[in-house]
Amino acid sequence: GVRLQAKAEPPRAAVVAQAAAAAVEDAEPTWFDTYTKVSGALTNLFPVWTVVFTLWALKDPSAFAWLTTKYFTAGLAILMLSMGITLAPKDFQRVATRPNAVLLNFALCYGMMPALGLTLGKMFALDPALVAGMVLVGSINGGQASNLCTFIANGNVALSVLMTTATTIGAIFMTPLLCKTFLGTVVPVDAAGIVVSTLQVVLAPILVGMTMNAKFPKVVKKITPVTPVIGMVSTCLLVAAAVGQVAEPILAAGLNLQLPVMLLHLVGGIVGYWGARALGFGETSSRTMAIETSMKSSAF
Repeated sequence: GVRLQAKAEPPRAAVVAQAAAAAVEDAEPTWFDTYTKVSGALTNLFPVWTVVFTLWALKDPSAFAWLTTKYFTAGLAILMLSMGITLAPKDFQRVATRPNAVLLNFALCYGMMPALGLTLGKMFALDPALVAGMVLVGSINGGQASNLCTFIANGNVALSVLMTTATTIGAIFMTPLLCKTFLGTVVPVDAAGIVVSTLQVVLAPILVGMTMNAKFPKVVKKITPVTPVIGMVSTCLLVAAAVGQVAEPILAAGLNLQLPVMLLHLVGGIVGYWGARALGFGETSSRTMAIETSMKSSAF
C-alpha cells in the first residue's frame, strides 16, 4: 500500500503570532509614532535649544520683554506639573528609604558650590561685585529646570524633586549664612516668600500631577508624550527672559565672566557625579546628583 506521511503543521497560535508580527512590520508608522520620535529627538537637544534662546535673548532682549517676572511662577508651575504627572507616591517612598542622597546633595549645593564660586572668582581676578555674584549663584538652591533635565536624562525624577525642594527651603537660612561667611555681608531673604513660592511652583503642581496620574491614568497616558516638549519650551522661554533682562552687563563682562560661570556649573556636575559614585550610589542616582548639584536657580 501507499503510505501517506502527514506534514506537521505549526500550531495555530504560532501562525497567528507570525501573521501579526508581519502586519506590524508592514504597517505604516502613525502620526503619533512620528511625533514621538521627533519630540524625543528635540527634547534630547534641550541644551542646544537653551543656548539658542540665550543667544537670541542676548542679541534681541526686547523679544522676551513681554515675559516679565510675574509670569515666572506660572511658567515654572507648568514645568513642574509636566513632571508631576510622570510620578506616583511609590516613587517618593522609594527615595525616602535613602535620605542620604538628599543630604549629600544639600552638602554639595551649600558647601562645595559656594566655595567653588569664590575660588573661580579669585582665580579669574573678577571685580568684587562679580565675585559676589559667583558666590551668590553657588549659595542658592537648585533650579526647577533640573527636574526636566533629570527626566530627559532618565534620572530619578522623584529624587530630583526632593533635592530641589530641600535646597529651596534650605535657601531661607543657608543663603544669608553663606553670604555672611564668604562675603562679609548679609543678603536679605524673604523667608515667607520662599515658602509660598515653593508651595506654588514645586509642591502644588507635583501633587496635582500625581493626583491626575492616579485618578485619570487614561488621560495622563495621552498627554504624557506632550509634557516634555511643554516643559522644554517653558524652560527656554524662562531662561531667555532672565538673560534678556541683564543682556547688557553679560555682554560687557565678556569671556572673563562667562568662562568661570561655565566652569562653576561644569565642575559642580563632575564633582556631583563622581562624588556620588565614590560613595556607592548607582548610575541613576549619581546622574541625578550631578544635575541637581550643577544646576542653580540663578533667577532667584
